[in-house]
Formats: sequence, C-alpha cells, structure tokens
Amino acid sequence: MGRFYASACLPSSTMLRQFTNNLTRWDRLLFDRIFSWGDERILLNRLFRLISWSANGWFYPFLGLYVYLAFSPTISKSFLLSAAIAFPLERLLYHLIKQSMKRDRPCEGIVDVEFRVRPSDQFSFPSGHTASAFLMMTLFASFFPILRIPVFLWAATVGIARVYLGVHYPTDVLAGAILGIVTARIGIWFIV
Repeated sequence: MGRFYASACLPSSTMLRQFTNNLTRWDRLLFDRIFSWGDERILLNRLFRLISWSANGWFYPFLGLYVYLAFSPTISKSFLLSAAIAFPLERLLYHLIKQSMKRDRPCEGIVDVEFRVRPSDQFSFPSGHTASAFLMMTLFASFFPILRIPVFLWAATVGIARVYLGVHYPTDVLAGAILGIVTARIGIWFIV
C-alpha cells in the first residue's frame, strides 16, 4: 500500500519530460520575442548594454560606501552587514549552480543568435547579473522602502537586458532573481 501511494504521488518520467519540454519551448519563445526587439536598433542596444553594465560587481562597493556616508549609522550598518552576508552566499551558490547545470548560452544553442555583449563565462544558468541586481533590490527595498519601485524596475530591466543581449534565457533570469532575493533575505534575517 505504501509503495503504491508513493509512486502515485511522484510524477512519472513522462510527465516530468513533458513539463521540461513545455518549459523549454516557452523559454525559447520568450527568448526569441525579447531578442528580436533589437534587430537594428542601435539606441536600444546601447541602453540595454548600459543597464546590464550597471549590474556589474564593481558598482556595488561604491553603492555601499554611498549608503554608509549618506544614511544614519543604524540603518547603514544593518544594510552593509546584511550585504556582507548575502553577497558571498549568493556568489557561492551562483557558482555551484552554474557549474552543476552547465547550460549553454543561447548563442551556443540557437542558430543565428549572436550575443550583443560578451558573456563573462561559458555557461548560462543562472544569470549572475540578475542575481546581484535582485539581491540589491531586496536590500534596498527592505532598508529604504521608499525606493522599492525604482529598484525593482531597475533589477527587472537588468534581467530583460540580459535576455535581450543574447547571453541568457528567461529561466536563467528567473533563477537569478530568485537566488538574489533568497540570499538577500538570509542576509537580512541574520542581522535584523
């Protein structure tokens, strides 16, 4: 009886394969839709490169310094300590996931897709830029609630930019966003 119940509750390999195929199909369709925005749009290319560039790792220490200098010591200390826990955890998990998944980038898996910005490494899943952006978004939204909407819009646009630039699939971006939010919440939980 217990064996029957356990097998009835677990998805069959056919169901799992069908789910994966559907997810891959939707992932590819959404990628194609976003990537096609930029066929010959130089301004859009520059804008999305700039947005993607804003999520590079070099920017965050300067942002932390600004928070330290511009806000009350109580808030800035909690913000910085949360970030000091969240960022190393996010980077560790990001590298572990990326090396275990080894998902090819769209330019490797799709004919006629060339990246519009050089990727920082070989693999695609998850998006590190998006993970860092959503980590920062979560920290700022938690410590400076008035900034929730602008930082969310920025982080979401970073994710869209990574797809538009041809270096990530939408599910890479979704996984990066989840990773960033979860690690930021862990950092906040330890401090607050």
